[in-house]
Amino acid sequence: MSYQIEYRHFKYFLSVAQELHFRKAAEKLYISQPGLSRQIKQLEDDMGVKLFERHNRKVELTPAGTYFASALEKHFKMLDEVIEHTKLLNDGMAGKLTIGYVGSAMQREIPDLLLKFQEVNNKVLITLKEMDNGTQVEAILNNGIDVGFVRQSWLPKHIGVKETKEETFAVVLPKSHPINQDTFTGLSQFKDEHFILFDSQYSESYYETVMQIFDDSGFTPIISHSTVNASSIFRLVENKLGVSIVPTSLVQGYDMAIKVIELDKIPQRTSLKIIWNENNPNPVLGTFLELMG
Repeated sequence: MSYQIEYRHFKYFLSVAQELHFRKAAEKLYISQPGLSRQIKQLEDDMGVKLFERHNRKVELTPAGTYFASALEKHFKMLDEVIEHTKLLNDGMAGKLTIGYVGSAMQREIPDLLLKFQEVNNKVLITLKEMDNGTQVEAILNNGIDVGFVRQSWLPKHIGVKETKEETFAVVLPKSHPINQDTFTGLSQFKDEHFILFDSQYSESYYETVMQIFDDSGFTPIISHSTVNASSIFRLVENKLGVSIVPTSLVQGYDMAIKVIELDKIPQRTSLKIIWNENNPNPVLGTFLELMG
């Protein structure tokens, strides 16, 4: 391979790979189309690899080009992270940790962990992103986030997992609802109610667990609303548009006109999983994982 290949060649290649159109890629890069074509041809010649199939009206990646584009994107992302970490060190910070989470993790687990972590690592920049379970898993695999807090049973290989303590589910009702803790005898009392639940995209395994609760209670719920946002569920319940079932801890910290009946007699439980990519090179991640024990 020739050593005439430069960083700009990779940048040009990725732009064409993303656009699959030389003119559009050239406009995006602010260079001429003939100039871009020459640079890509030089890259292919120096590598001895055909990266694109060129047709009259379209451009396609070859199998080799598809692999090269995917690998370059990952390496460029890692390079961006290295540069960002270097800048943080230059600014007197020890690094950065990006944490994804489902809403219920913010009630207790994340605040407790961050307090402990920042007692000994107060120069780490923490970024928090509320995300559904599937998006977190994808971001963990792509190193888009360093740590995730999910409610999901199945996880891919190379993802490290630590489970938190199991917890119960609870029925959430409008404050004025006639059924309360004293008059509650079973979930079947709500068989004619409309239910507001987390959407299955929140987590398929979590959704199946909730559906099992209804199966055991002998009825299929009337689902009027689905969402991935806890505050939306509670606001809808507060406005008497239905009732809900959520992890018991999720209700903590909300000051709304709702009440909770804990379902502590049923077998179903849920737990948060703390997840991370075992191949993540972020040096701050190891310190965070040590704190979890």
